[in-house]
This record gives sequence, structure tokens and C-alpha cells, in this order.
Amino acid sequence: MKRKIRRKGLLKERIAMAVCAVTVLGVLTATGLWMKDSTSTQDRGYVVDLSEMENGAANDTGDEIRAIQHVQEQEVTGDDLDYDPYFQETGSQNVENPDGSVSESMSASPAEDVAAGEKLPEDAAEKEGTGTKAQETDAPAISTAMQPTLSFGDTDTLVWPVVGNVLINYSMDKTVYFPTLDQYKYNPAIVIAANEGDMITAAAAGKVTSVFEDPQIGQAVTMDLGNGYEITYGQLKEILVSEGSYVSMGDMIASVAAPTKYYSIEGTNVYFKLTKDGNPVNPMTRLS
Repeated sequence: MKRKIRRKGLLKERIAMAVCAVTVLGVLTATGLWMKDSTSTQDRGYVVDLSEMENGAANDTGDEIRAIQHVQEQEVTGDDLDYDPYFQETGSQNVENPDGSVSESMSASPAEDVAAGEKLPEDAAEKEGTGTKAQETDAPAISTAMQPTLSFGDTDTLVWPVVGNVLINYSMDKTVYFPTLDQYKYNPAIVIAANEGDMITAAAAGKVTSVFEDPQIGQAVTMDLGNGYEITYGQLKEILVSEGSYVSMGDMIASVAAPTKYYSIEGTNVYFKLTKDGNPVNPMTRLS
């Protein structure tokens, strides 16, 4: 009897558990279906219709093509352009000339064009006729307006080209003794003692007319001072000026060289000579 009662109790418990399980399962299933339906409703609000976008893009492209065709069909005038329609890029082979003539070669001469039956404009013909003459005429190398005026006068003075004692003085009224030559001679210049390598400066402003070499005074420079006056500097080396150049007073023109064999006893020196219209002038009367 007791066994039967126990079996009935177990059976009731199992039935209750099964009912509870079914109930819970149903509740969970209903909840899941409700959440799925809500989510799908929200997603439909954010769906992008790609087909509509493709149709809209196609319509826009069609509108642009029709707009371009419309612009091309319209007549273009000079007022509608931001550039000069007659402007042509230099050297371009894809640009036609405004007058419709196309040059076959950039190097073709006007004479060839005339031979082909083309007539040159009058101004072009004049330029062509004078161009050759203009090339044959050589322009002066230096404009005379740019050349300094040389105006050394009878009252102007000179500065010493180098600092030193006078070894042999100017003498044209009587002869003076030259130690190396061991003889008396006229001297149209003065011989100034110096050290080899000392810089020699211009005694006055002038134009270099000659750069030469002489057996007695070695390398030398002659300068025109203006009004017939000239200066000659001798016993030079490392000359810094050239023929035709203009020199201001005090500019360096050369350095002192070793003496030539004609002045070996006198020693290192600078030969300094002043002339007026080719005649010697005592430079001591002009040196300040």
C-alpha cells in the first residue's frame, strides 16, 4: 500500500515538472519571437535602397551629358573666353595660325616663301631687307659717352707711384752718371729705389695705351693722362692692367720686379717717366 502511494507521488511530481518545463519553454519562445519582430522593424528604418541610388546617378549622368552637348552646340565667341583666341604657344605643332597659313618649317627663309608664291607684308619686307645690313654692321665695343674724360693740365700734380729715394735724377740739360753702365747719359726719367714685390700705384688717372717689354727697363706700362701728357712705368712684374683700360689715381697697376742688367748696381727700382706731346718733362716738378 505504501509503495503505491509513493509511486503516485512520484508520478505527480514528474507531471508537475513537465508542465513547468513546457510553460517556461513557451514563455521563452514567445519572448524570442517578440524581440526578433521588434529588431527587424528597427532595421527596416535604416536600409539603404541601392537601386534608387543607381537610378538617380544614371539620371544625373544623363543630365550632365545633355548639358555638355548643349554647350558644345552653342557658338563660342571671343567674349566667352578667358584667354586670347589668337594667342599661340611658341613651338607648338598642334596650333594653327589665325590667318590659316601653316609654316612647314620654322627655319624656312622669307625668300622661300616668296618663291612659293606668297607675298610678304611691307613691314616684314623692310625688316628682311635691313636685317642683313644690321648684322653686317658692327656696333662699337665701348660707347664714347661711357669713357671718362682725361684732363691732366699744366697745373695738376702727381702722387708717388712707390715710396723710395731717387737713385738717378731727371737730367736732360746735362748728362748724369749711371753706375752699372759706368757712363754719363741724359736721363728723361727718374729712377726710384724700391723693394722687389712692392705694389706700384697710378700717379694719376689715365688710360693704358701700351703694355710692353724693353731691354733696359723691363716690363713697362704707358698711360695717357690727357692733353698730351703720358706716364711710363718700368721695371714691373705681375701687371694688373691691360691696354684700353682706365685707371684712377692710386689704383694698383703692378708690382716691382728685379732690376734688369742695366740697373744691377743701382738695385731694385721703378722707372718713372713723364712726357708732354712726346717731350720729356721733369716729374719732380709735378710730384706732390
